[in-house]
Amino acid sequence: MSILSFLLGEKRKSASVAKERLQLIIAHERAAGRAPADYLPALQRDLVAVISKYVKITNNDIRVHIECQEDLEVLEVKIEIPQT
Repeated sequence: MSILSFLLGEKRKSASVAKERLQLIIAHERAAGRAPADYLPALQRDLVAVISKYVKITNNDIRVHIECQEDLEVLEVKIEIPQT
């Protein structure tokens, strides 16, 4: 976010805000030296709460998983959205 957009109060899309928050959570967890699985249940609950504002889903409709590939960690989120 630039200083100009901060001062002018530019409205940001919720997807970009959520992405930044997720990046901060992951960076914080890595810096703390905790196992990555510690925050996955809370992350899943938060995602269900946000998505439920727009589409009717339950905890069973979303899966959050971290996979280690060489020197990378891949966060995979699968969401089943019911057809209307």
